[in-house]
Amino acid sequence: MADPKPEKPAKTPGQPRERLGWLARIAPGVRNAFAKRETTPENLWVKDPDTGEMLYRSDLENALWVTPSGSHMRIGAELRLRYTFDEGKYERISSPHAPDDPLKFPDERPYSERLKAARKATGELDSMSIAVGEIRGQRAVVIVQDFAFMGGSLGVGAGEAFIKAAQEAVKRGLPLVIFTASGGARMQEGTLSLMQMARTTVALNEVKAAGLPFLVVLTDPTSGGVMASYAMLGDVHLAEPNALCAFAGRRVIEQTIRETLPPGFQRAEFLMERGMIDQVVSRKDIPEALGSILQTLMLGRARARAA
Repeated sequence: MADPKPEKPAKTPGQPRERLGWLARIAPGVRNAFAKRETTPENLWVKDPDTGEMLYRSDLENALWVTPSGSHMRIGAELRLRYTFDEGKYERISSPHAPDDPLKFPDERPYSERLKAARKATGELDSMSIAVGEIRGQRAVVIVQDFAFMGGSLGVGAGEAFIKAAQEAVKRGLPLVIFTASGGARMQEGTLSLMQMARTTVALNEVKAAGLPFLVVLTDPTSGGVMASYAMLGDVHLAEPNALCAFAGRRVIEQTIRETLPPGFQRAEFLMERGMIDQVVSRKDIPEALGSILQTLMLGRARARAA
């Protein structure tokens, strides 16, 4: 009786089959040549929101997230601060902590969970971040609104951050600059969010009473209660190209007045032509523009002190 054939070793599920055998033993480098290549990262390419063209991520980063078509893509607080301050160096100022859900707002998803998700995604406490540093040699306190944090909405936490930034500007004798990006007041905080429009205005009065400049850079989008308050109270208003700057939406206005609005309505260039915005500035040129304006305005303050 013939000996039974030896059983083959059981193959571990998911284990790749050995294909090289003796060749891999005499030439180990061959194994690397046939190794499975890593898959392409999902975020390697980014779609141009205007043209739909796929753009290489590293090229966009080098262009400060401005596409070849000229679209200024939305960016977070960290990038905005890095692009604004000289050599990307700045000192962060912590924001005061506000109650997370003061009204116990009922929703399909609890408001407290929405806040946790936004904080995890952005790494920020709320929609406003504060920093101090030099912009073309001119020290300033800078506020950045992040649209990625619940649409950059204005709530109690954001209002507290704005007031803290204004107080720091007065305390240090520095100008105040804000990059706005918001859909308006935060509905989950009801009347409390609307109160921030008045509170931020009072804080701005203290900045102006101290003879300090307040500069606004409108980015896409700036709308609602934010546009109706501090976003339009600056000494100078700059805007990024094609930024949406509005109180109410285009469709709402057209339905109300029963008129067709002109092309480009509520865009930065349209508003500049009509005197609501002083200058439309490309992202790469914003630090130079801010530095020049701050130098001029603070020069007057220095002369007043000398006198």
